[in-house]
Amino acid sequence: MASRKERSRSLILEAASAAVQEFGLDGVSMEQIAAGAGLTRKTVYNLFGSKEEIALALIARVEAQDAGYRTSLAAGTDALLLLEQVLLDSAGWCIANPSLARLALNPATRPTLSPPDRPSFQGLVRDILLLGQRQQQIRADENADFLALLLLGIYGQAMISALQAGRFDPADIRRIIRLVVEGIGV
Repeated sequence: MASRKERSRSLILEAASAAVQEFGLDGVSMEQIAAGAGLTRKTVYNLFGSKEEIALALIARVEAQDAGYRTSLAAGTDALLLLEQVLLDSAGWCIANPSLARLALNPATRPTLSPPDRPSFQGLVRDILLLGQRQQQIRADENADFLALLLLGIYGQAMISALQAGRFDPADIRRIIRLVVEGIGV
């Protein structure tokens, strides 16, 4: 059974998710989040120091929902197809959640691989790249952590551009993957 604190955190995150979806991160106040959760503003501040902390918790919660991808990894699914699906799903989430996506794509606040037991998008991509190396579909002459950083750096910039334009072309994901896997040049 969840503790009172865990239930309150969950209520806050649910209320924040709905409010951010409707009004954007900048358009939501801690008071609105508290009201949506049916809690006092003081309770919200006791559990989260700021709206940004709530937003980062929402991002981490999305990253933690990778069980389906992890199942496909364990089953040895074609790594390139899985990588494409993960990035397309992420792009869809970014377009649907632009204010959270901008925060997630911000290098100063992006969650890292630390602590190692915390699910992260970067860790998922690295693990897919490792699978691709074992399947001999992805170059094995580079470290998978480095390839993940490179791929996500390019992907992140493409998503920032897509958010500014308000649209996204799925063919961009395929191009990004191809360039990272095959390299630039002859």
